[in-house]
Amino acid sequence: MKVDLLVHSGAQLVTCASPDRPKRGRAMADVGLIPDGAVAVEDGRIVACGPTPEVRADYSGRDTLDASDRVICPGLVDCHTHLVYAGDRVGEFDMRIRGATYMEILQAGGGILSTVKATRAATVEQLVAAARPRLDTMLALGTTTAEVKTGYGLDTRSELKMLETMAVLAGGKGILNACSPPREHPVELVPTFLGAHAVPAEYQGRADEYLDLVVEEMLPAVSAWYGGSPFAGGGGQMSLFCDVFCEEKVFDRFQSERVLRAGLERGLPAKIHADEFCSLGGAALAAELGAVSADHLDVTPADEIAALAASDTVGVVLPAVNFNLGSAQFANARAMIDAGMALSLATDLNPGSAPCPSLPLVMAMACRYQRLLPAEALNACTINAAHAIGLGDRIGSIEVGKQADMLILNRADYRHLAYQFGAVPVERVMKRGRLVTDVAAGCQ
Repeated sequence: MKVDLLVHSGAQLVTCASPDRPKRGRAMADVGLIPDGAVAVEDGRIVACGPTPEVRADYSGRDTLDASDRVICPGLVDCHTHLVYAGDRVGEFDMRIRGATYMEILQAGGGILSTVKATRAATVEQLVAAARPRLDTMLALGTTTAEVKTGYGLDTRSELKMLETMAVLAGGKGILNACSPPREHPVELVPTFLGAHAVPAEYQGRADEYLDLVVEEMLPAVSAWYGGSPFAGGGGQMSLFCDVFCEEKVFDRFQSERVLRAGLERGLPAKIHADEFCSLGGAALAAELGAVSADHLDVTPADEIAALAASDTVGVVLPAVNFNLGSAQFANARAMIDAGMALSLATDLNPGSAPCPSLPLVMAMACRYQRLLPAEALNACTINAAHAIGLGDRIGSIEVGKQADMLILNRADYRHLAYQFGAVPVERVMKRGRLVTDVAAGCQ
């Protein structure tokens, strides 16, 4: 049978296959490795994968790609980012080195609040221009799908502006403005509403009043926007998630539950920032509400790890944050896997606590500081990360019927993704079977 593309002779075909569910426990150490592997692609989807002699016996390609001495693996999925923002916080880097903590910087009006000020002042066009190079870098490092949060607007107009920016980057028409869409970026975007990211300056000391605004004005406006957006339409529908920062001096468990339940009532699946600095019961709340993911989990107690392991909620750990903050405290990812939690990794790309676009670097950190095996780290950045954004049936592994989102690494062993650091281990990136970067040819 003739197909659009046949990728063949890979030294390793790493499938990360896990039909219908994320990987847990011992399955995390199995990447579905096939020596001398091949993948057949038609209409942007995988129609066959397996040993090269078997696949080539049944399929020939209109286009072919010889992956000899290279690894074929799934495109990486970054399931927690804050990609859209204006300005930077490089000045805080000096402050942090001198000893200021994240929360001290936030309480002094820096941190999230300084990015809010810059983002509110920016236009959609300016936000698109700032975000697109970040996406280019992520793509070159192997990311083919990324979740993106709002939360640097903290008022209705600015939160909608951030969603508009995501829609334009995704190649859709802006709904609320006349900004023309650029060429669709190859990195597929998944939107999350994080209006409850912090208490804005104009509501300091009045967190509950601010949440009135989030629940009574922002959520209805965001839900209405989503219904007319490119994310809600067509066969490739993306969910719009609702997230909250459950943390001391931000929003407590009761306030977080209020936001997430309001989102669920409007059809927005729940996510939660929990246990980054202080455990307030956010992980247990995620399990109770059936949240799609609970993220950070740096100080999650053992009983709440067990609750997450017994639930369908995916735990997302973000070691680039700990590394950037100079912390010796990392989420106990080893214990989470051993307890049976569905675990994923993400960059948390943002201008303050994690200015990191690289999932391979995150994998390297997780192996060294959190005792993950390279196989566990790769599964955490592919199939499990896909489930953390509700797309495990569509992306995150090389399986028949899924999107042909694939990487060709410039090494013959997939473990180089985590073994190396500071290098670019990706030679070619394919999105829906189309070559979108080719380092070997010097093009993107």
